[in-house]
Amino acid sequence: MIFYHFGKYILLLKSVFRRPEKASIYKREIFKEMVDIGLGSLGIISIISIFIGAVTTVQTAFQLVSDLIPKSIIGSITRDSTILELSPTICSLVLAGKIGSSIASQIGTMRVTEQIDALEIMGINAPGYLILPKLLAGVLMIPLLVIIAIFLSITGGYFAGVASGAVTAAEYIQGLTTDFIPFTVTVAMVKAVIFAFIITTVSSYQGFYTDGGALEVGQSSTKAVVISCISILVADYIIAQLLL
Repeated sequence: MIFYHFGKYILLLKSVFRRPEKASIYKREIFKEMVDIGLGSLGIISIISIFIGAVTTVQTAFQLVSDLIPKSIIGSITRDSTILELSPTICSLVLAGKIGSSIASQIGTMRVTEQIDALEIMGINAPGYLILPKLLAGVLMIPLLVIIAIFLSITGGYFAGVASGAVTAAEYIQGLTTDFIPFTVTVAMVKAVIFAFIITTVSSYQGFYTDGGALEVGQSSTKAVVISCISILVADYIIAQLLL
C-alpha cells in the first residue's frame, strides 16, 4: 500500500513539472501563494520563535548548576539548538498544520466539486496549475520564515536571559559569537527547503486524490498534516545523519 501511494506521488510530481501552458498565469499564482504562505504565516512563526528562544535560554540556565561552567555557554547552546533544530523543525511542523491543511482542503474541495475535471477537459495541466505555484512559493518563502525564526529565537533568548537574571547581556552575546560554525546555517537552510517541498507536495497529493464529499476533504486535510509531520521528522534525522 505504501509503495502504491508513493508511486502515485511520483507520477503526480512528474505531471507537476511539465512545461506550463502560459507562464504569465503561473507567475501571478506564484506571487499570490507567496503572500499567503509567507506573510500569512509570519505572525504565528514570530510568536512561536520568540518563546522557543526564551524557554531554551531559561531551561539551559536552570540546568547549569556548576560554577565551573561559564554562563556564556547559555548563549552558545541557544544559538546552536535554535539554528540546527528548533527553528527549522518546529516551524516546519507548525507550517505543516497551517499551510498543509489549507492546501489539502483547497485542492480537495476543487476535486469533489469537479473543478479539477473541468480544468482537464479544457486541456489545462491541472497538477501543474494547482500545485507548482504552491511548491515554488513554499520553497522560496519557508526558508525566509526560518531565517526570521532563528533571529527572533535568539533575540527572545537574549531578553528572557537578561530579564530573569540567568545571564548578563555581555555573557549572552559572548556565547553567541564564540566558536560559531557557519555550516550550521547551511544545514538549517537545507532542512527548510526539503521540509517546504514535503509540506507542499504531500498536502497537494492528499488533496488532489480526494474522493467523495465534504467529509473526505476533512479526512484528506488531516492525513496531509499527519503524513507531512512524520515525513519532516524522518527527513530531519536523515539530513542530520548525512550532513553533521
